[in-house]
Amino acid sequence: MAGFDPEKDKVVSQWKNEETGLMVSINQYAEGEPKVQIGPRILKKKDGTDRAPAKAGRLSMEDILWLYEIIDEVKDELAGQVNPLE
Repeated sequence: MAGFDPEKDKVVSQWKNEETGLMVSINQYAEGEPKVQIGPRILKKKDGTDRAPAKAGRLSMEDILWLYEIIDEVKDELAGQVNPLE
């Protein structure tokens, strides 16, 4: 059995909270089922450039409210990518 191949891992859709740096994405590995990933968190340096990605960690109220705002869009995008259950 072969290990993880980054060439087979793709981001289908992605959202970013500009205030908190939290990322939400739909990812798919090879021909597998697309899935939602919460994180990482991309924070800004003082000079305005992006820092290295960090774990999402615990979510603040601001993060939760933002997820609440985008969840229908994420759900609709994911529904368009997965096969319905039989």
